[in-house]
Amino acid sequence: MFSPGLKRSKLSSQRERNVGANLRAPGSPSTPLTENNKPAHQASIPDRPSTGTPAPWAPRLSVLARIPPANKNDKGDGVDPIKPVFVGEFPQVVHDEQTSFLQRCVPADFCISGGMDKGTCLSWIIYGNKIFIWSYLSFTAPKKCVTLELPSDVLGNADLGRNSYLCNNWLLSVVNWDSTLKVTNRAANHCYSAGIVLCNQKTRAVLYWSDIFADVGAAPVTICSSSDELLVTSSRIDSNATPNRHATNFTGSSSFNSLIASAIPGTQNACVALACCSSGELWQFYCSPNGIQVNKVHQNIQSLSSQGTGVGQLVGSKGYPRSMIWRLPYFSVSDSNRQFFLLTDHEIQCFNIKLFPDLEVSKLWSQEIVGNDGDLGIKKDLAGQKRIWPLDLQVDDHGKVITVLVATFCKDRVSSSSYTQYSLLTMQYMSEANISSDLHERVLEKKAPIQVIIPKARVEDEDFLFSMRLRVGGKPAGSTIVLSGEGTATVSHYHRNSTRLYQFDLPHDAGKVLDASVLPPTDDGEDGAWVVLTEKAGIWAIPEKAVVLGGVEPPERSLSRKGSSNEGSAQEERRNLMFANNIAPRRASSDAWDAGGRQATGLTGITRRTAQDEESEALLGQFFHEFLITGKVDGSLEKLKSSGAFERGGETNVFVQTSKSIVDTLAKHWTTTRGAEIVAMGIISTQLMDKQQKHNKFLQFLALSKCHEELCSGQRHSLQIILEHGEKLSAIIQLRELQNAINQNRSTGVGSTHSSFENQVSGALWDLIQLVGERARRNTVLLMDRDNAEVFYSKVSDLEQVFYCLERHLEYIISMEQPDGFQIQRACELSNSCVTIFRAAMDYKNENHLWYPPPEGLTPWYCQPVVRNGLWSIASFMLQLLKETSEIDMSAKSELYSHLEALAEVLLEASSGAINAKVERGEEHKGLLNEYWSRRDAILDSLYQQVKGFVEAGHQDLTDNTGENKEEILKNLSSSLLSIAKRHEGYQTMWNICCDLNDSGLLKNLMHESMGPRCGFSYFVFKQLYGKKQYSKLLRLGEEFQEELSIFLNHYQDLLWLHEVFLHRFSAASETLHVVALSQDEGSISITEEEIDSDHSNPVPTLTDRRRLLNLSKIAAFAGKDADSQIKAKRIEADLKILRLQEEIMEVLPMDDTNQHVEKKLLHPEELIELCLKSGSKELALQVFDVFAWTSSSFRKSHRNLLEECWKKAADQDPWSELYQASVSEGWSDEETLQQLSRTILFKASNRCYGPKAETIEDGFSEVLPLRQENVEVAGLKDARSSVEAILMQHRDFPYAGKLMLTALMLGCVQGDDVKLEESLSPMV
Repeated sequence: MFSPGLKRSKLSSQRERNVGANLRAPGSPSTPLTENNKPAHQASIPDRPSTGTPAPWAPRLSVLARIPPANKNDKGDGVDPIKPVFVGEFPQVVHDEQTSFLQRCVPADFCISGGMDKGTCLSWIIYGNKIFIWSYLSFTAPKKCVTLELPSDVLGNADLGRNSYLCNNWLLSVVNWDSTLKVTNRAANHCYSAGIVLCNQKTRAVLYWSDIFADVGAAPVTICSSSDELLVTSSRIDSNATPNRHATNFTGSSSFNSLIASAIPGTQNACVALACCSSGELWQFYCSPNGIQVNKVHQNIQSLSSQGTGVGQLVGSKGYPRSMIWRLPYFSVSDSNRQFFLLTDHEIQCFNIKLFPDLEVSKLWSQEIVGNDGDLGIKKDLAGQKRIWPLDLQVDDHGKVITVLVATFCKDRVSSSSYTQYSLLTMQYMSEANISSDLHERVLEKKAPIQVIIPKARVEDEDFLFSMRLRVGGKPAGSTIVLSGEGTATVSHYHRNSTRLYQFDLPHDAGKVLDASVLPPTDDGEDGAWVVLTEKAGIWAIPEKAVVLGGVEPPERSLSRKGSSNEGSAQEERRNLMFANNIAPRRASSDAWDAGGRQATGLTGITRRTAQDEESEALLGQFFHEFLITGKVDGSLEKLKSSGAFERGGETNVFVQTSKSIVDTLAKHWTTTRGAEIVAMGIISTQLMDKQQKHNKFLQFLALSKCHEELCSGQRHSLQIILEHGEKLSAIIQLRELQNAINQNRSTGVGSTHSSFENQVSGALWDLIQLVGERARRNTVLLMDRDNAEVFYSKVSDLEQVFYCLERHLEYIISMEQPDGFQIQRACELSNSCVTIFRAAMDYKNENHLWYPPPEGLTPWYCQPVVRNGLWSIASFMLQLLKETSEIDMSAKSELYSHLEALAEVLLEASSGAINAKVERGEEHKGLLNEYWSRRDAILDSLYQQVKGFVEAGHQDLTDNTGENKEEILKNLSSSLLSIAKRHEGYQTMWNICCDLNDSGLLKNLMHESMGPRCGFSYFVFKQLYGKKQYSKLLRLGEEFQEELSIFLNHYQDLLWLHEVFLHRFSAASETLHVVALSQDEGSISITEEEIDSDHSNPVPTLTDRRRLLNLSKIAAFAGKDADSQIKAKRIEADLKILRLQEEIMEVLPMDDTNQHVEKKLLHPEELIELCLKSGSKELALQVFDVFAWTSSSFRKSHRNLLEECWKKAADQDPWSELYQASVSEGWSDEETLQQLSRTILFKASNRCYGPKAETIEDGFSEVLPLRQENVEVAGLKDARSSVEAILMQHRDFPYAGKLMLTALMLGCVQGDDVKLEESLSPMV
């Protein structure tokens, strides 16, 4: 069709058009017959110049392909952003067969078949009678290629010739057996077990290989349609099939159009394949290692194929049904049904196949997409419209969105010229569609208006149209790729409110595009870039940027290689390149249209670089280059300031970008066609050292130019990133040295049967390097032509990806199916790699600490979550190995322990660094603390259990002195673990070690050294001793750790007073004892471990215990000799009296279950008073006033209502009406009246509360409740009833006995003085 917008010479353009013309019919006048009939060895160019696609056998392919000679630079990034990127060469066996095949065949007479499978990432190509299958992801594909041979009896005259559009006449479907197993690890998207179903479109021969990886070279099971004896059964699922089972021949002139296959769960390498035929038949093949069973499951799918009666409409076209595809690309092992779509000339049909227990195909629904209703799809019979061809159908990975490629033959009424319009119809499932109730119910709706790819294209014949195929799913998201039979691949992308096209069209010497697919999805769920399989030049990728920037408006030209009258599009493409320099490398995400209409897709993650940024970076590069040559930095700082070099922060800072370009340089001479052999070259270490030297020079430039000082004051984060580049580079260098050491150990190992190279490309570290490099290659398509190891050692700034792959893909590196010893070896190797990275970074930081900015609030790269999670992933795996691998020998377990111990230290250091940074920034860090604590405790506890196991097993290899006792061995073995626990506050481990060693000296030393929050380890020790009731040991430690124990015992005051007495803090001890004595906590009185063993397990303190504590408190108060010691003693004495009152009250109350329970606990004063009021006892009614007297003044004020109730209760205790009648009838004298009233409760209560000998704490009763009503105003009380007199006036007997009641009150308050009755009564008269 067309190529991306590049400025080419007329000669070059003319030459390419002439080459492309070779694909036209042989009889065409423009076909250069002389060129076409040249022998293969003359037609192929051994070393094509860089103006075209290089031949795959040319040296240094990726350099020629990616870097034009004029644009190569030291950075290695002079890459045309709209050029495709070379991914990988063909395997060597394919090269050899290709050369042999081309020598045997005339180019005009051969046809090469090939394809790519997205699900398994396998690519395949057929030369002659051989099929070659390999993974298109691996740069090292030449070493991993499966070769299968086609039996001679199925070949026949299968090849149709170069000029036929059906040249790709083999249909191949890959059956992934991994999908039927519970395989959870898809880290590298490798297929480990797969079957192949292959059929010839013309002869309809079917071949089946049950497992191409397990049975390499095994002959397939075949079935040939030409056999006269071949009989198949037909089952009825539609009205056109015969009702009875009968025999029918698997022969015919029609060809297969599409083939799909699926594994059958619960079977051993058995699958079902479905093929649709241009005659309208649907065939089913049951394939097993024992043979192939054929069944015609549909007689005539095209029974309703007529699109109308208009001119040019074809009824029963030979090309339909067109294509089939599974609705969902993957299925679960538990699924017994799969759905697939089938495209006819006017509708989409959906079928279901029941995989278990019997194969049964049933039609679910069908919906017309070409008809009279334009809302349902494509409206036919429009003006100028002559014919509509639905060409191919694809579905997204979720099975919801269906995309159909459509070609429409039209005629312009004005000019009478004919043209073809290509478009994409996008359908989606309706939200409430019911696919089971009615076959004719509408289930699909338009997702977006029809997207026109090319509005007016050249008219092509039907064979060309039917050779076109559609692919979906690549980047940019929402883009599609159209493949033509002539070997072109055109990417269509809706961008900025218009359709943009980008064509991958190779020069003729590189052959055709055989198929296209996409790179596997990354962890964010998005598919990767487009990749294409070529006939001769290997596999290429189309970067997302190339599609976005290199795409052009749809021209009026064909999708074939033929020329076009529209030559102005190159200028349009050239204008698009203006955006290239303003967009930094990124991972973009584009969204497709909504159902409501087409909208421009948004590209996220783009870092806009202004002209100022470009100027600053160029200026910095110029100054640095001059510094490398001359060592001078004159005027650099001022010029960089004026250019805005210090304005951006973080990763976008120009100094950071320059530093990153230094450490991430892709050295051109690393690239080699030898694949993974570059890891054995010493040049890698040399290049890394060169990078380190240049980065150090960059730091010197920053220092001499005063840029370092400016960054340190204004851009601390940017300066830290620059120095972290140095840390990562140092870590990569050490990791390379570690890999060399591992390789050396393997190659010199005893009994090693592997070659030197095999030793160097094996092991856990090597697999990790491959994973990280593979991930970087997929995320950056421009690196797809590089080896995984090369990418890993080059992308230094992305060192965190090592830990990301450890977290996400550890099961790929270490399989649980491997032997325990092998798992331990690989786990130790990974652990050692992580420790090496961390220690190298820390060493670099320590050596260059003067370069670093103030660290407050900055989180180092090795403290980021991705690093911590990766470290924890391998650490937790090693913990699991320690727990579950009990049968391994002690030496292997010892090695595992030592590596885990080193890894634990690294992990804990990373976590503590992250916590410190969050604390310094004032951010929430509770979750991070919990993560740190849980991981620390899990690792340290497991490690200590292993140490104890070593000691118990008597493992003598861990100590030099075999005569040591267990305690000495334990002390030696646990020394390093104890050091880690001490640094990271692993107090439980420290406590366990000290207890097992029974070493109090070590315990005290650790308590002195580990002074963390809340007194550190000493607080933990105190808590352990308290929890074990070892109070004597706890208090003895207080002799040495006085303040620490005081802080701890603030929460355990039942022992605090003992420590305070030891410290001679008697006043404080008195207060503590007072609080403990009155505590309502049932466990306030501690019991020792010995008391527990002696059945004294009741922690509830008795009243006797409380009295003892109060007496001790009183003694301590006097011993304190403070100024307020007398007041304290008086208060303690009052509480003692209340305590005695409770005992006396409990003796008066009847002993029921409730009172028996109350007797054991200390009652609050108000509870005690209420208990007395409810009892009805005359004696208790008087004692309540004693309780009030010995409480505080505040208590009396706050419980005044309760005090009033007590006076009411006291008034009710005597029969005042009877006393009044007796006084009247008997005529009591004054002495007799005094005698009778002195026996009443009112008299006694008045004497207790208001008498001359009344005793209270703080203020008296008069301040709360005056005796006389006339004293209310004096007391300042607002309530008129706030007096004892007012309370008695409410009594029922007061109207006639009130004088006696008031006389009793007054006599009581003056009792003890020589007061006559008349004087006491006079105020009341």
